[in-house]
Amino acid sequence: MVPSTVNASVAAIKQRILDNLELTLARQAHHASPTEWYMAVALAVRSLLVSHWYSGTDTRSTDYARVVAYLSAEFLLGPHLHNNIVGLGIYPQVERAVSELGQNLQELIWQEQEPGLGNGGLGRLAACYMDSMATLQMPAIGYGIRYEFGIFRQEIRDGWQVEMSDEWLRNGNPWEIVRPQNFHYVRFGGRVENPSGPSARSRWIPDWSVRGVAHDTPILGYQVPWVNLLRLWRAEAHESFDFQAFNTGDYYGAVEEKISSENITKVLYPNDEQLGGKMLRLEQQYFFVSCSLQDMLRLHRLRHRAIRDFHRYWTIQLNDTHPSIGVAELMRLLLDEYELGWEEAWEITRQSFAYTNHTLLPEALEKWPVRIFEQLLPRHLQIIYEINARFLQQVRERYPGENDRVSRLSIVDENGERCVRMAHLASIGSRKINGVAELHTELLEREVLRDFAELYPDKFTNVTNGVTPRRWIAVSNPALADLITRKIGSTWLSNLESELSDFQAFAEDPEVQDALRLIKVSNKRALAELAEHRTGVKIDPASMFDVQVKRIHEYKRQHLNVLHIIALYNRIKRDPGISVTPRTFIFGGKAAPGYAIAKLIIKLINSVAEVVNADHDVDGRIKVVFIPDFNVKVGQRIYPAADLSEQISTAGKEASGTGNMKFAMNGALTIGTLDGANVEIRESVGDENFFLFGLTAPQVFAIQAEGYRPRQIYDRNAELREVMDALANGVFSRGDRDMFRPLVDSLLNHDPFLVLADYQSYVECQAQVSSAFSDERSWAAKSALNIARMGKFSSDRAVREYHEKIWRT
Repeated sequence: MVPSTVNASVAAIKQRILDNLELTLARQAHHASPTEWYMAVALAVRSLLVSHWYSGTDTRSTDYARVVAYLSAEFLLGPHLHNNIVGLGIYPQVERAVSELGQNLQELIWQEQEPGLGNGGLGRLAACYMDSMATLQMPAIGYGIRYEFGIFRQEIRDGWQVEMSDEWLRNGNPWEIVRPQNFHYVRFGGRVENPSGPSARSRWIPDWSVRGVAHDTPILGYQVPWVNLLRLWRAEAHESFDFQAFNTGDYYGAVEEKISSENITKVLYPNDEQLGGKMLRLEQQYFFVSCSLQDMLRLHRLRHRAIRDFHRYWTIQLNDTHPSIGVAELMRLLLDEYELGWEEAWEITRQSFAYTNHTLLPEALEKWPVRIFEQLLPRHLQIIYEINARFLQQVRERYPGENDRVSRLSIVDENGERCVRMAHLASIGSRKINGVAELHTELLEREVLRDFAELYPDKFTNVTNGVTPRRWIAVSNPALADLITRKIGSTWLSNLESELSDFQAFAEDPEVQDALRLIKVSNKRALAELAEHRTGVKIDPASMFDVQVKRIHEYKRQHLNVLHIIALYNRIKRDPGISVTPRTFIFGGKAAPGYAIAKLIIKLINSVAEVVNADHDVDGRIKVVFIPDFNVKVGQRIYPAADLSEQISTAGKEASGTGNMKFAMNGALTIGTLDGANVEIRESVGDENFFLFGLTAPQVFAIQAEGYRPRQIYDRNAELREVMDALANGVFSRGDRDMFRPLVDSLLNHDPFLVLADYQSYVECQAQVSSAFSDERSWAAKSALNIARMGKFSSDRAVREYHEKIWRT
């Protein structure tokens, strides 16, 4: 809510917009483009939210406040304008002011370029937590990288994903505040001198360095006088132009340092299949972590606090393994820059960090070859060796003679090429380790980090993920937000866990059911318009919108969804008069550029769409559409429009998920496995309001241990055999029998994520979905209960749990 001392009347907002347009952007109103109008409105709103900035600054300066430093390589914030208008509580005034200036606010909101500073769930979760920490008025700074080019823009050409550069900064960014005076030097390479003597200290002599410059984005709390800070670092050269080189005719050399330095923050996650890509990714991670830790220490000194008390005033949350080099970097700073002894530096470091694990996939636990560390960060490798030696000595004392355990716990993996295990470094150097769903934490303790859980049982805790209802209901689905407010009052958006459940009293109310159906149809029409614009495919808002949008990965099993679509198609081809519940299957998501099978799954979805959508026998009863370039903006259209949420990952593979929460909050029913947060969502919404299928995690482990033979399932299941044969015989690839051969062979001979094992259960469950959808009243009641019982999955609850279990301990 805007302070009473600030004029937020319609007239005042109009004047701010015009001043920004004419004085800041130097554009007369009658010549302004839609982008310029957006910029003017954004700058006007930013000026209003800045009025809250100093409240948080003052509190962060007090002696009793422990600041959360949230370190994340990804922050997928989404568009700011609509979110900030809602947060300030001034939507009606801004809408009217913009209208009186001859513009449409929703059209201007859509002009905003989304900062694609992340791949998916990890970055979206970080954004939700930043929103909640500000809303709960917790002093916090998010630290990350200001990528010049974010995650690639996805185009679909002949069904294939094509990666294009994401130029999100091409029109400028009205929300960031550049701080050229706030910079830190980050050093790389070189050698370490190790003088002898009792008081001698190692000395790192680097080969080269870059400068990290702070770019700040204010993060507004929802209708509270509080703004936290997202500080992103951009890499610059010491000197951007070498006059000596230029004057001798070396024109490229004159700017070579600038180019090589800026490459560090040029693009999100460069492909790391080659050595150069691996080195650049480690450079990125170390760069932003070093800048961030130096910045924390700078702020600590500004408040005249002793370095020995650093951990009493800062708690540093590692969002996955990407920032885990911070353990070695803080040790380096304390040892080399502040000349503390090892034991004291280690105690400060260990008490400062906490580590969130986000994956159960062994290949996603980062490991860096020792040779890269030797080349880029020789001092850090030396510190890691010392941490490891001291740690393993403790392990040997506790588990004498257990050499295998010592090997498994070592930070340095000696099997094959020697590598540094970053999850091990984070686990040893943190006072707390948390998973992100109850099942995930259980599997971390039992499987992925079992040795650490046995060694440090008190370190482990669970904080199930949550998402912010401000963006994912109030901004994305304002009609639903208005309906809930009319029924249970206006404070639920800040108290989701305690108040949203009041809405379940209206689940059987015909008036509320009718309202929910009208809201859903309106959202489906908006999505149908977007889908036709993006793909050319017309879809029927009266059909069931069956949606799976998320990163494309084999364990998320988009191909299981496709096998069901092909089975439905085959049934219609056998009997064109068969009764089929009309469905539109909607997909979205990006595949990593180097992930060949994931890209082939995208091609499969589009190839099946090509055949199904054009077949007159189908007559539009089922349609398939892949909406390209899925991001937060598109998600704000998709989640409110979904009838069915596909959460069908192999049990025991998804850490948590957050899309499952966004769908359910917006009234979609879930078809899913007992994986990740699905388990807790089902417990919350009720078994009868969740479509469950598939193997459990213990069953998955048992089948794989016994020796899984997917071809036997293919042989025994006639419908599945028909589906797989159609893929193999070129029915969906214009007669090309080789196109989908890698996928077919993988499923029949390996099937690492048990797609075929869960196929029959999935198809039978989908039949239950079709039957349930035909009863409009019952479906609406289930939808209402899904909405009402999702209060637990607010990011406000998650952040409170972090505070209680981790940050204040």
